[in-house]
Amino acid sequence: MTSELPNPDLRARIEALVRDALHRSVESIEPIASGLGSRRFFRVRLGAGAPSSVVARVDAPEDPALRPAGVPPEPPLEPIRALLERAGLPVFACHASAPGLMLLEDVGSLSLEAAAATLPAEEVHGLYTDACSLVPRLQRIRPAAGVAAFSRRLDDSLFAYKAEQVVEWVLPWGAARSSAAAAAEVVRDAFRWIAREAARAPQRLAHRDFKAANIHLRQRGGGGARLVLIDLQGAFLAPPEYDLVCLLRDSHVELDEAFVQAELARIRPELPDAPDPASFARRFALMTLSRNGKDLARYLYAARTRGDGRYLRLLPRAVATLQRAASEAAAWDPVLGRLADLLLSLEAPPSPPSQSAEPTCAR
Repeated sequence: MTSELPNPDLRARIEALVRDALHRSVESIEPIASGLGSRRFFRVRLGAGAPSSVVARVDAPEDPALRPAGVPPEPPLEPIRALLERAGLPVFACHASAPGLMLLEDVGSLSLEAAAATLPAEEVHGLYTDACSLVPRLQRIRPAAGVAAFSRRLDDSLFAYKAEQVVEWVLPWGAARSSAAAAAEVVRDAFRWIAREAARAPQRLAHRDFKAANIHLRQRGGGGARLVLIDLQGAFLAPPEYDLVCLLRDSHVELDEAFVQAELARIRPELPDAPDPASFARRFALMTLSRNGKDLARYLYAARTRGDGRYLRLLPRAVATLQRAASEAAAWDPVLGRLADLLLSLEAPPSPPSQSAEPTCAR
């Protein structure tokens, strides 16, 4: 959805921070299209000099009701951004900050997601190869004092949240093979099973939302492009496969399956304490089930409660990805077999009705 122009008070705050920190004048402030989160972003065009523009990030007041029970608020962007920058990861610069407001490097509007829709497959594959190669580098970053990401993890509370999102938004349009209550318990049991598997896995630093929309292509002075990671503040500890699932099973971009498997085979040995192939493949499928199940639920939530139909076109791909992972996992435990039966019964969703319900919690 497109953000609205800043109100006079916010505009004055942005102009003051630009003036005080950058000693520049503001020529214009333009809204940047937003996702499902509550933050707002604006492209701030500056007067003569460099940089020619910055991005103003405006935080919204945190609502405890819009996050999973037992999960603390998302930490601030700093110091995780600075830590990744010191480690040589490609991240944006921070020019200045004030309470609830930051001026960030403008890395442009071209995301890997957008590029994948227009570039030849060979170029897209090259960019994805570069992106996958960032994952081992991220996982090798050692814990640092004061960085909240190392005390946050993909835990039981988050898996329970993902399960409830599937129960609330996905199950209502599944084919009725059992009662709603029984189906809900199938989902909850399976996600608890996945949570136990995740807890036994090595815990590595993960971006948390390492999808193509959060990887931008920054144009370089000598031509070409460089990947830049954005939306960093949600970083946490997770199984080593998590970020790869976010990127390679992203419903927003359709990738050739042979390429996906080749990238997984290439990256696995490069991860810290390289996981064995069987454990790696198993956890990749399980993380796909939980991550993409939540994503599918959020697409339906956005359409039904916000009137935001941008994600409806992704439903067939999201369902196909879930069903493929569920079929793979079905033989590992009867709990997962029952989940597979449920997910394989999903039909094309009806046109979402207009509703005013609020979400139980945010991403």
